[in-house]
Amino acid sequence: METRPPLPPFTKETAIQKVRLAEDGWNTRDAAKVALAYTLDTKWRNRTEFANSRTEAHGFLDRKWKKELDYRLIKELWAHDGNRIAVRYAYEWHDDAGNWFRSYGNENWEFRPDGLMHRRYACINDMPIKESERKFHWPLGRRPDDHPGLSELGL
Repeated sequence: METRPPLPPFTKETAIQKVRLAEDGWNTRDAAKVALAYTLDTKWRNRTEFANSRTEAHGFLDRKWKKELDYRLIKELWAHDGNRIAVRYAYEWHDDAGNWFRSYGNENWEFRPDGLMHRRYACINDMPIKESERKFHWPLGRRPDDHPGLSELGL
């Protein structure tokens, strides 16, 4: 049986750890790796798209990172209770025409006892930005520990 620590019920510390692990995973932009954090029967709502399995979530992620180029994400814990975590996040990316965006959102997560995410509900808004307005400048991949988070950046 696969598990993904930390496991629920979450404390503030383990919820923060779970959020950072999710951020780190998504910043890899590796759909196959990220999909392993979700149950086989995971349920997602992401904008107007729904996923009803790990396979569908994998397909969604693959399409996402083919469209959202040079993707860099920061997540921050908003609240937690038992097996649920709420986060807010922002990410920057550009399309294939070189237009930059900062996408802002909130997610509600529900985990099974094994630490795999069973439900993920996301609300997202995209804001066009100039390349000079970008705030996320680390090399692609994991956000460095000394890079400011959302609150420190005033986002």
